Amino acid sequence: MRILFVKVIILIILVPGTVVVIVPYLILLKSGVIGWPGVSIIRILASVMGVLCASLSLYCAWGFAVHGHGTPAPIDPPKVLVTQGLYAFNRNPMYVGIIGVILSEALFFGSVSLIVYAVVLWFGFHLFIISYEEPHLRSQFGKAYQEYCQKVPRWGVAMQPFCDEERTS
Repeated sequence: MRILFVKVIILIILVPGTVVVIVPYLILLKSGVIGWPGVSIIRILASVMGVLCASLSLYCAWGFAVHGHGTPAPIDPPKVLVTQGLYAFNRNPMYVGIIGVILSEALFFGSVSLIVYAVVLWFGFHLFIISYEEPHLRSQFGKAYQEYCQKVPRWGVAMQPFCDEERTS
């Protein structure tokens, strides 16, 4: 189990770390936003939003290890369908968290370029989900995944949490 948690930590540093830290930094650098902006209510709210969204993504990655016995990476996917926690309300909360972090950075730095990046990234996530993730999960988990998809929206929020009566954990 320790090896699994190490893999999740490495994955979090490499993938979301690159997407929410390195790429936005390069975008800000290229667009001329170099200095650190002053304090304002918008920047405080953006910071809170960023921390909450980053926490959401980290919580989801942790859930993949604890409940799914795998990682969010396609090379080491969960062995069990994860429908607990935030996944009971939204099928892609980790992606939502990542987009939220980037939008919080856009607000913090007042950067239209980061908003464009967030939209392009969301579109890329969406294409990846519908072309790879969902077909793969459908073939791996069959009827359980199909029932989950019928009750939990891909991007929206389910008002009633998904409850699988057969699930014991």
